[in-house]
Amino acid sequence: MSNVNFEKATEQFETFFFGPARAYAALSLDYSEKLIGAQFEATKAYTDASLKQVRAFFDVKDADGFQAYVEDQKKTAKDLSERFKGDAEKVVALNQEFVQKGQKLVEDNVKTASKAATQATK
Repeated sequence: MSNVNFEKATEQFETFFFGPARAYAALSLDYSEKLIGAQFEATKAYTDASLKQVRAFFDVKDADGFQAYVEDQKKTAKDLSERFKGDAEKVVALNQEFVQKGQKLVEDNVKTASKAATQATK
């Protein structure tokens, strides 16, 4: 009899605590991995653009070269602002996905708990 109660308690802990906690931890880990990946990608793009501009500055040898450099700076600034906007949208989408999946986990766990409570009262 004691063994049956222990198995039932273990099953309940798995259903109501460990299972949901594990699912939320996996969701959080996936989100973190995607977010860090996006941040690394953005950092690399910004760093590459900055280094390219520094190298271009070192190649300036006359007034025409300087004028070309300034024009390229304008283009780079425009490109980076568009990149920044895209990166921000990507992070917003990741956050929305995380929230939606988190809400679904909560809903599923509430349904499971309700079903178990209903069965326990029968």
